[in-house]
Formats: sequence, C-alpha cells, structure tokens
Amino acid sequence: MKQAELFTTPLNQLCARMPELSDFFASFELEVAQYAGDVDTMLASLSATQLEHLGMTPAQLRTALQDYVAGIEALDTEDDRVHSIRILPGRDKGGHAEAFELELLPGQIVSIVGPTGSGKSRLLADIEWVAQGDTPTGRRILLNGAQPDPKWRFSTRHKLVAQLSQNMNFVMDLTVEEFIRVHGESRFVPDLEQKIEQVQDLANALAGEPFAPTTHITALSGGQSRALMIADIAILSSSPVVLIDEIENAGIERKKALELLVQKEKIVLIATHDPILALLGEKRLVISNGGIKQVINTSAAERENLIELERMDRFMMELRQRIRNGETLEVLDLK
Repeated sequence: MKQAELFTTPLNQLCARMPELSDFFASFELEVAQYAGDVDTMLASLSATQLEHLGMTPAQLRTALQDYVAGIEALDTEDDRVHSIRILPGRDKGGHAEAFELELLPGQIVSIVGPTGSGKSRLLADIEWVAQGDTPTGRRILLNGAQPDPKWRFSTRHKLVAQLSQNMNFVMDLTVEEFIRVHGESRFVPDLEQKIEQVQDLANALAGEPFAPTTHITALSGGQSRALMIADIAILSSSPVVLIDEIENAGIERKKALELLVQKEKIVLIATHDPILALLGEKRLVISNGGIKQVINTSAAERENLIELERMDRFMMELRQRIRNGETLEVLDLK
C-alpha cells in the first residue's frame, strides 16, 4: 500500500481493505468507528490528554502505523513459503563423511534419536541456523531445493524455526492472556482476540491440568508451559519448522500436540528417547558421534507395535491421574 493511500483513504474503507488495522488502532485504545475521515484527520483530532496517555506524538503514531502495514505486507508471500527442506551431508566429530539422503516436507514428523551428547542438538542447530557449510558439521541446508535467501538467516521477520526446548524459563511476569497478546501483536496476527482464545483452549486441551487466562506464566507448571508454547506455535507462529527437544516428561498430551502441529502443516523434528514419539514419526534419524549414521523409515510392523505401546501409555496416564486425585493403586486392571 502506498503511503498516500494509507493516510488519505477514509478509515472505514482502509479497515475494510486491511482488517488487521482495527487491531492496531484498538491496541492504542482508538476505536475507528468514533472517527470520521482519514488517518491524518484522526491523528489531528487527538487531544493533548490522549497523546499523553499514549506516550506518543502524532508523528510517532504515523511511523508505527507505517511499520505495522509494512510488517503485514511482508508476511506470507509465496516466495516465503517453505515447501521442502533438504539436508546435505557433512561430517561427524571424527571427520568422517556422512552418507544419507534427507528431504523434509510440511506435515511430516521426523524423530531424532541417539545417546546423550551424540549430536542431536547440533543437528537441530544446523537447521535453525540454515547452515551453509559454516558449522562444525559442514552440513548445508537447502530450502525449496535451492540455496536459501540470506533473509532466512539474518532477518527477524523470516524465522525458519520455532524451537521448544526441554528447559523453559519465563523472564516476564505476564498473565497467559498478556503473553499471547504480546506475541500476536509482534507478528501482526489478524483477528487477534479470536486467536488468543484459540491458543488458550488448545493449551488447556494439551495440559494435564487446565489454567486460566489470568494465570501468571511464571506460575505455570512445566507441563502447562509446554502446552502453552505448543498451542502458541501452532496458532500464532509463521515459522514452517518446529524443533522439539524432549517432551516425554512434559505432562502433556504428546500425541495430540504433534497431531496439532501436523495439521498446521509444520515440519516437526523431535529429539526423543521415547519409543512412542520415535515411532510416531515417518522417519527417525540415528545420531552417533556427531553425525547422522542412519535414516530409518518407520515400518508397518513398528506401526502395529505402536498401537500396543499407546495402550500401555494410556494406562500409565490413567494411573498418574489416579495418583493426582488421591486415589490408591491397590487394584489394577492390567488387561
């Protein structure tokens, strides 16, 4: 949108053309319906008291609006969509060449397995940094079959990866609703009020124990924090890849969480020691001595075994819930 159009188009027409602008004005407690005319007319009509309350001058509001529109227009262009990620082999810690072929597609789950210290985190970092032969492994990452535009490495607006680590510490004492709102506003998310509610509902569906929008994020349990972040990534994040480092002990509905991310067409990479999570993936990468030693496609026999493993897992979850409820385990139905 040209600057002249942005500031001279009547407000009602402007917001009809770009509904996200209503959220922008609302964040400054400015209701578009109360103002006739265009943006410049609205800004000129603001009283000294209103401007003092906002802590901004009309010129600063003008600049903020320009930046907001630029951010919206920079999102979700066809050129920015990731249809595939190809990982080209590098070397392990001993300098031995890797030998594998690997392409990741939207909607896939790929598990990463190996002993502690084997190099799982190094692989995740290579993908997150969009390595171009300039990391210790020497691997290269291609996007859509080609060398990626530098923006995927250096632009804050083009973040390839959303990462969920096993250690999460919030440093801001916001409520859950405030946390979601800040993230949504920073990403220019349209229909933000609806999205905030969706994130909250999904997080409670994943968490072992529900929590309210007014709960402070520093008061959330580990499982609740993980549930919130997974729901937040699924609904608000435009990053095409989700890297998850160990969620087996997170106290959340793990399979439901992964299904949610797959439905959102995310490429899900999960470092895990959990056999259920490992078999939920289409492939698993076996890491040893810093290198990818093997790529295993999940077999039909493993899929059948997964059914029994999930039954056992549900049974253990029921026992954990009984313990939480103060019940005894003197009688167990092991069938």
